[in-house]
Amino acid sequence: MNPIHPIHRLACILAGLTAGLLALVTASPAAFARPGPPSVTPTALATPRPLPPGWNKHPPLPAHVHALATSGMPGWQIALIAAGATALAAAVALLTRARAARRRAAASPA
Repeated sequence: MNPIHPIHRLACILAGLTAGLLALVTASPAAFARPGPPSVTPTALATPRPLPPGWNKHPPLPAHVHALATSGMPGWQIALIAAGATALAAAVALLTRARAARRRAAASPA
C-alpha cells in the first residue's frame, strides 16, 4: 500500500473542514446581524408625526408584484426544462450504447 494515500486522504478531509469553517465564519456575521434598538424617547411617542406631502390627497399606489413571487415558475419554463432534460438523457443513452457496441466490435476476433 502506498504510504502517501492515507496522508492525501487526511489532507483532503482537513482542507474540506477548513473550507467549511471558513464559509461558516464568513457568513455568520451577516446571518446574525440585527439592527440596533430604536432610539425612541417618551416625548417622541407623544408627539404625532406629520404625514408626507400628498399622503392625504390620494391613496398610495399598490405595490408591483412579480409573477415569480405569486405563482412560482411559469409553465413554459417547466416544459422547457423537462424537454432539455429528456434530450440530454437521450443523448447520453445513445452515446453509451454506441460506446458499448464499439467495445464489443473491437473485442471480437475477426
